[in-house]
Amino acid sequence: MSKFLIVGLGNIGPEYALTRHNAGFMVLDRMAAQYGFGFSMTRLAYTAKWSHKGKQLFFVKPTTYMNLSGKAVSYYMKQENIPVENLLVVTDDKDLPFNKLRLKPKGSAGGHNGLRNTDEVLGTQEYARLRFGIGSNFSRGRQVDFVLGEFPDEEMDQLPAVLDRAGDAVLSFCTMGIQHAMNNFNQ
Repeated sequence: MSKFLIVGLGNIGPEYALTRHNAGFMVLDRMAAQYGFGFSMTRLAYTAKWSHKGKQLFFVKPTTYMNLSGKAVSYYMKQENIPVENLLVVTDDKDLPFNKLRLKPKGSAGGHNGLRNTDEVLGTQEYARLRFGIGSNFSRGRQVDFVLGEFPDEEMDQLPAVLDRAGDAVLSFCTMGIQHAMNNFNQ
């Protein structure tokens, strides 16, 4: 049975729960609610396992805070013996408009501290990432406030549908492969 590591990036704590920077956590939480699996506190992360269409999916929400996400990614790749080609990191992206998803087989951190740390710890950028658009509606010097701010009401109304689409992209990556998932979910 093929194994996949799905990592949702975010920050732990109730003050971060609904912030844009926690889009990765939100996608995994939405999938857990939809498919009936739950997360447990383990070493460096909240983790969950779920089988889907003959694939073993191992979900990780690092508890290391965003800037040290790579530590949990590396630990669980080794612990679960999952190859880098079966790793998918789900993260927010301010360079994409809200409501857009972008799945890529590799790429740069693009200024995202969670991806930057993951690149450093793994020693590669050659892993898949699903970028969840949060938009960039902030003035100069206000980026931190924006990404650590909550989605406004009009986006909150649309959020469940976007989270569902992101969850579908995760499952497509695991069952159909990166190319098929990219063709179906990149707009």
